[in-house]
Amino acid sequence: MRFLSRPAFLTFPLLSLSALFSALLPLMMLSQVARAQEGPLDKSQPQGTTVEEIVKRFATKEKEFKEARDQYTYRQDVKVMTLDGDTPDGAYQQVFDVTFDDKGRKTKNVVFAPQPTLQRIQMTEEDFDDIENRLPFVLTSDEIGEYDILYVGQQKQDELSTYVFDIAPKQIVGKKRYFQGRIWVDNHDFQIVETYGKTVPDIRKKKGNENLFPKFTTWREQIDGQYWFPTYTRAEDTLQFSMGSVRIREIIKYTNYRRFGSKSRITYEGQEVQKAEPKPGDQKPPEPPKPK
Repeated sequence: MRFLSRPAFLTFPLLSLSALFSALLPLMMLSQVARAQEGPLDKSQPQGTTVEEIVKRFATKEKEFKEARDQYTYRQDVKVMTLDGDTPDGAYQQVFDVTFDDKGRKTKNVVFAPQPTLQRIQMTEEDFDDIENRLPFVLTSDEIGEYDILYVGQQKQDELSTYVFDIAPKQIVGKKRYFQGRIWVDNHDFQIVETYGKTVPDIRKKKGNENLFPKFTTWREQIDGQYWFPTYTRAEDTLQFSMGSVRIREIIKYTNYRRFGSKSRITYEGQEVQKAEPKPGDQKPPEPPKPK
């Protein structure tokens, strides 16, 4: 987001992994309500496997998931608010359907877009790109080499058992954007089920032009019996512009996932995935907090 004034230059240092957990710990403590179903963190090493094998397996599964998600239609509801205390004093909202045209090309059809009332911040191109590509964070085998990955331990997420990792980009290359924070990987399906952190870097073009980005949490849910899809993202953060701070709340919902009826094949562990409705026994992640 960009401050609607003339903010001064703001420095955002890229954290090393050794400093990452210390930097995020106060933020995590503030968001305990959002993850009230988490158990204690067990810092012991995994049994019967290695950290390297876990990383390799979930990166491979995430690549499969990314390819599969490209064959699904869904609805995305994006709402960004500025807050005066707990009271919204400006908002941006857009609801759109991600579908396919008659040639099989993915399209975005806006179904609801009221007039924005944001007065203290401006949504930027990077905000929209992050909403589409980094808030539903996927870390695939093609991208794993760009990140430092630190095993933190094991933790229960409601009925799920997960491996916990802190991740940060090894370096910022050009204008490319990255995720920095913590991920929880299901120890059965080896897919990310929760993400907490922020997109980096905050952008510094010149003095008086800041573009800052909030910390967020994204939850996933098992939709088709094979893959964990992002279903809910929530950010509540205070952006510290040099000309003043702005508290924001961002809520993104992903609904109505449907596999597109094309001839494309989706594979899972080498086998073609057939269309299927969720089974009663499918695992579910902790219920995310409801927006106020």
